[in-house]
Amino acid sequence: MNLPRFFVLLSPILGLLFIFFFDLNPARPEVTRMAAVAILMAVWWITEAVPLAVTALLPVTLFPVLGIMDGKTVAGLYCNHIIFLFIGGLLVALAMERWNLHRRIALGVLLLVGAEPSRIILGFMLATAFLSMWISNTATTMMMVPIGLAVINGLEHQAGAKYLRRYAVGLFLGIAYSASIGGVATLVGTPTNLSFVRIFQISFPDAPEITFTKWLTFALPVSVTILAVTWLLLTRLFCQNLKQVRLDSGLFQDEFRLLGRMSWAEKIVLADFILLICLWLFRSDIRMGGFTVPGWSNLFADLKSLNDGTVAIAVATLLFLIPAAPNSKGSERRVLDWETASKLPWHIVLLLGGGFALASGFKVSGLSEWIGNRLSNVGTWHPIVLIGTVCLLVTFLTELTSNVATVEVFLPILGALSSAINIHPIFLMVPATLSCSFAFMLPVATPPNAIIFATNRIKIWEMAKTGIWLNLLAVFLVTLATLIIGKVIFDINLSQPPNWM
Repeated sequence: MNLPRFFVLLSPILGLLFIFFFDLNPARPEVTRMAAVAILMAVWWITEAVPLAVTALLPVTLFPVLGIMDGKTVAGLYCNHIIFLFIGGLLVALAMERWNLHRRIALGVLLLVGAEPSRIILGFMLATAFLSMWISNTATTMMMVPIGLAVINGLEHQAGAKYLRRYAVGLFLGIAYSASIGGVATLVGTPTNLSFVRIFQISFPDAPEITFTKWLTFALPVSVTILAVTWLLLTRLFCQNLKQVRLDSGLFQDEFRLLGRMSWAEKIVLADFILLICLWLFRSDIRMGGFTVPGWSNLFADLKSLNDGTVAIAVATLLFLIPAAPNSKGSERRVLDWETASKLPWHIVLLLGGGFALASGFKVSGLSEWIGNRLSNVGTWHPIVLIGTVCLLVTFLTELTSNVATVEVFLPILGALSSAINIHPIFLMVPATLSCSFAFMLPVATPPNAIIFATNRIKIWEMAKTGIWLNLLAVFLVTLATLIIGKVIFDINLSQPPNWM
């Protein structure tokens, strides 16, 4: 029997055995049933014995059958403002890809940084990280790798393939790592961030909203710091004795020139993209010490009627209405059409919905409370040890499992733990969310790692040897950032839990 088929059979058997032979809370049988569903989903998600999206649909059937939650309520969890935030942001990203705006941005950054070996890596990392803040990490890496191969081929003609082999490793690692690092900076940069926002909202419905601006204020400095550390490490390891190597910057200029003048459609997408960012950033009030910048949503009577998902869908819809060329008639094609929009990764949408259902099941069934009570002794740990342990565990587990699946299994547990030990939940849930993206050791850890490994320019041991140091550095920096800036931005008081808990 092959391994996937073994886990397909093992997981439901484990779930059934758990229901028949365990009774976690005699007064509430749904606690045990929910734990069995969680085991089933966790095993299938971790082993990927069944497609991730299929596993994510299990609550639709199992929750009503096992008496955990009614079917109408479960179905509603798969469609909410976070899902529409994801869809709206991706529609704008797909428009950027359709008209090659993302390639123009990337080549523009590469032209700015210069043509020395270390600067080339910096240029690739900056361009990749910026694009990954808005476009999927996978799509960004897929676009940057061919440009990277062209650069390496140009350098090899100048200095020889053997001489440039290690430099090529550093360049491609820089592309993969910066795709993951850049993605954490915004809510739409990676699905794990959106999972956190919704699971946090489900676990603590009275908590203040995690807005796009609040997340960016915390995560962007973390992303920039880790990006800088990664560049310094890669240039130290892979750019030695290359001072005489200098790429002709004409390569980037030629590539940029091939794009031609910016088309009408590109200008529209760029304007739409800038509008979206501005509306996200300034939707809610921005407090800076004693000074407050009022958000534009104050113009509306009911502030809760608007959210980041509303904004994303509204701005993305504009692209379906505007012609792709000026002075064109109604029958002409538009900047964004449904053929392009149909490329949306619907499996990720279902995966997010499944995570939200799992989190809600944890809370409604009482499993969250049960787990929290069993882990309450963790509350005696020092905060640094507590965050560091969470980050280490999540980082190295994510090396072998799906990032989104990992965050959706762990966050409800961390939310329950926070309640049990009376600590601000963001103090544990945000570091865990960030750590899910910082897996740098193995090709299977993230799609960007797998893509650069497929170039046959990198060996697994080279990625692992570099990645383990970055994993550990990321754990340290995320812990430090949470203790220093996270406490201020998210108003965390370690001595007293917030009232909304």
